Amino acid sequence: MKVYISVDFEGVAGSTSWSSTNLGDLEHGPMAREMTLEAAAACRGALAAGATEIYIKDAHESGRNMDISLLPREAKIILGWKYSPDSMVCGLDGSFDALMFVGYHSPAGTNGSPLAHTMNRKTNYIKFNGRLASEFLMHAYVGASLGVPSVFISGDKNLCSHVHEYDPRITAVAVKEGMGAATVNLVPEMAQELIEEGAKNALLAKDTCHLEVPETIVMEINFKDHFRALRASYYPGMVMTDDFTVSYTARSINELMTARMFVL
Repeated sequence: MKVYISVDFEGVAGSTSWSSTNLGDLEHGPMAREMTLEAAAACRGALAAGATEIYIKDAHESGRNMDISLLPREAKIILGWKYSPDSMVCGLDGSFDALMFVGYHSPAGTNGSPLAHTMNRKTNYIKFNGRLASEFLMHAYVGASLGVPSVFISGDKNLCSHVHEYDPRITAVAVKEGMGAATVNLVPEMAQELIEEGAKNALLAKDTCHLEVPETIVMEINFKDHFRALRASYYPGMVMTDDFTVSYTARSINELMTARMFVL
């Protein structure tokens, strides 16, 4: 069984400030270690469920956050960026049996985390077919388009609820909860234990997960700055609907993710 694990930063236990997300910041080190250990926990769970090949993608900002010496020897680590539409799941293809997400976070437009955003901090929200879209949803659609089911996610409580709106059979582990500009977190030991167990159970039940990709996706992006909407409107097929908002109709997830790559 071949498994892909995409790992973000803002949804790990303890991550609360934007400064902690920046490579080289004093707060970054401890949180990058937790990011690594939560990825390792998911990896152990996957191995316990019978995984024989595991790829882990460092999917946060530089793509160079994790201490790979802390990861299980069976894993292969993807560092840095390919700069392709598949973004946070670069290298994913139809040979994988399951897709898992660790350390993910609530989307822009929600109050589930003080670090809520979608791909960057330039937007107020991104919607697919009128509903708020998250980084999870974008990349789960990439997986689904390749026939790879999304089976597990960990992150903040609000994100877990968002995921279950699309597929309640995905195993979701909440390691934190937003509270204004604060977070309420599980201690690392407990977070890692729940992630390991959740990842194992998710893979054992992977055939029950069936997130569907809509035939047509209308992507609406509402920017914080009007000039960003103006700039985005020059992408072919992108329509400016008001001073801050653009809309784009895609007939495949690759088409949508390619547009996103150039306008965000």
